[in-house]
Amino acid sequence: MDMARILIALMTISAVILSTGIPRVQAQSLAPAPAPASDGASIDQGIAYLLMLVALVLTYLIH
Repeated sequence: MDMARILIALMTISAVILSTGIPRVQAQSLAPAPAPASDGASIDQGIAYLLMLVALVLTYLIH
């Protein structure tokens, strides 16, 4: 019974130490992301995917 309390206390202490220490290790400032630039290629690709999906559904329905 006493060993279980010691184990729980050690696990609690280690959880507190890890939960406060790990976020500080990863704290770094990253450069801001560049502004999105749309040249129309992504719109064309979206339309192509949509047309392929329609063709797939039609093919499935016909067979």
